Amino acid sequence: MARHGMYRRSLLFALPAISATRVRVVAAELGGIWARHDPSSKTLVDHGTWAQLLQDCVRVGPGGAKRFSYGAVNEVQRGKLGGYLTRLAATPVSSLARPEQKAFWINLYNAAAVQLVLAHYPVGSIRDIEPEGGGVLGAGPWRLALVRIEGRELSLDDILHGILRPQWRDPRVLYATCMAAIGSPDLQPAPFLAAGLDEALDEAAMAYVNDPRGLTIEDGQLRISALYRWFEADFGGSAGAVIRHLMACASPDLAMRLQGFREAGELAFDWRLNDTAALD
Repeated sequence: MARHGMYRRSLLFALPAISATRVRVVAAELGGIWARHDPSSKTLVDHGTWAQLLQDCVRVGPGGAKRFSYGAVNEVQRGKLGGYLTRLAATPVSSLARPEQKAFWINLYNAAAVQLVLAHYPVGSIRDIEPEGGGVLGAGPWRLALVRIEGRELSLDDILHGILRPQWRDPRVLYATCMAAIGSPDLQPAPFLAAGLDEALDEAAMAYVNDPRGLTIEDGQLRISALYRWFEADFGGSAGAVIRHLMACASPDLAMRLQGFREAGELAFDWRLNDTAALD
């Protein structure tokens, strides 16, 4: 579905997670390891525990935006989430078929991010979670080793930039992996599964593009989420390609309105935690 100028850049919070150079290094380090798969495998990973937590804690706010009730997660649910991540860590990922792997990594990223926030909750933003021993203020926790898969410790950066993006080269994974921020694509109320995965990714993309967090058109000016600058290469490598991608995901009326634009300004990215407590 994604159809693949430069931006007029306004002041906004910069992405602290990873540089382009770091992306290349991470992808090079992990690319060969996680390219292994078994196309004949029929094994399905059980995401039932994650499904229940999402069902219990994802709430739909004004305008349809989804938030997670971090403060409502009890000790039993925390324990079940930990058990789910332990089971994922024990999964021989390289023996799975590719669609099952893709869903696995997306769910692992989101569940690990939620567990990370819960371990530091209450917190106003995931960027406030700093590595022990200090570091660059606002650098956030994206390089913290959170899970060991097939003997290798992985961070959120590793999962997204070293595995999902380079292995699948599918910009829709950026709509499926939640940054735990209000400005990011939503944490969906159900796990991603190999069956129906393309449809679920399409829906996640369309939900963000058609939301004011994804883009706005006011007074004749198009402004789009900073997400599209940070990951411009994934969306085609130019402002024009990004806009064509947005048109492919937009509602018919919005797609018509986008036709005349060749460049875009930026929307400031809202890094507040995607918590129900932050609902306006």
